[in-house]
Amino acid sequence: MRKLAAGNWKMNGLDADLNGFASLPNGPSELLICPPATMISALRVRFPDHIQLGAQDCHAEVSGAYTGEISAHMLREAGASHVILGHSERRDAFDESDDDVAEKAEAAYDAGLIAIICVGESLSERDSGNTLDVIRTSLAASVPDAATPQTTIIAYEPVWAIGTGRTPTLEQIAEVHDFIHTTLQSRFGATFRILYGGSMKPGNAADICALPHVSGGLIGGASLSPDDFGAIAQALS
Repeated sequence: MRKLAAGNWKMNGLDADLNGFASLPNGPSELLICPPATMISALRVRFPDHIQLGAQDCHAEVSGAYTGEISAHMLREAGASHVILGHSERRDAFDESDDDVAEKAEAAYDAGLIAIICVGESLSERDSGNTLDVIRTSLAASVPDAATPQTTIIAYEPVWAIGTGRTPTLEQIAEVHDFIHTTLQSRFGATFRILYGGSMKPGNAADICALPHVSGGLIGGASLSPDDFGAIAQALS
């Protein structure tokens, strides 16, 4: 299976920022860009087919009186194939719970989207030795029973490494990815893709993705530069 380079643009990206992305080559790694939802339709027309597009969140309901929200079906119609769910920034800033994430994942499945479900620990949880307990609890509640390797990707986010420039050691990353793999294998009898998300850059991508059970990266700041994103995609292979 090809490695996946998934770029999370967060609340960044205007038309003037797009130079260089459409020319990213169809190389050894899969490419996925998750821009603000306002850009998905336009990018589906402008980007070649080998660059997949995703969203950064969706609502659990198909439609309704939810001002400012976007449903999974709307995202699918706009041209998205994936949706990021349960990102640490949403869990923190919007108090999203594991149950909220599971409901959104089920909505994504219903719309034909692949759910990228994020799990991870805070610095205090890491320092107190509770990382694997936190991951276990989040996987159990955030990943629906209906999940399959075709509909679901897991992203491990050490929350304390996002946007800080700090990166866990390779041993720490390997431990968590192995734990996620084993946990899901035991529950579902299947192997899921597991992305690493936490200050991945061109300089560390190859070493991280050479580890067992690392299927690619969920990339934040570095995905805003076509040169850096392309270099990471190349390094993943």
